[in-house]
Amino acid sequence: MSAGSEIEQSSRLEPRFDPAGTIPCITVDAETGEVLMVAYMNREALDRTIATGLATYYSRSRGKLWVKGEESGFVQQVREIRVDCDQDCLLLKVSVKGGASCHVGYRSCFYRRLKPGSAEELEFTESQKVFDPEKVYRRSS
Repeated sequence: MSAGSEIEQSSRLEPRFDPAGTIPCITVDAETGEVLMVAYMNREALDRTIATGLATYYSRSRGKLWVKGEESGFVQQVREIRVDCDQDCLLLKVSVKGGASCHVGYRSCFYRRLKPGSAEELEFTESQKVFDPEKVYRRSS
């Protein structure tokens, strides 16, 4: 059995983090299957997610862990964690307290799509924001 076959048939979690120590994570609504967001995890974020049941990610731009909803209150309660065949991508099935996962205020980070017949024009698929990010993410100066 090749190394690839071993990981593909294994019943052990052995995530294959990239050279930067991260792994992509697709997050979907546990009830509807709607894709809510894509983020990254490092080993610590994955371990915390498993231990707490709260979706915890690694911000590559800020270089730190963040629990989804820690500022907004729109926490993602993990219902199931899946791993793809090569164990180089994760899938979280979550329930979202408050119903929003996007920091822009929409339910999903995928609130736009390419307009049919266009090579560059986007159209909105969500007509209303769940929350006003200006109010939720107030920063003191």
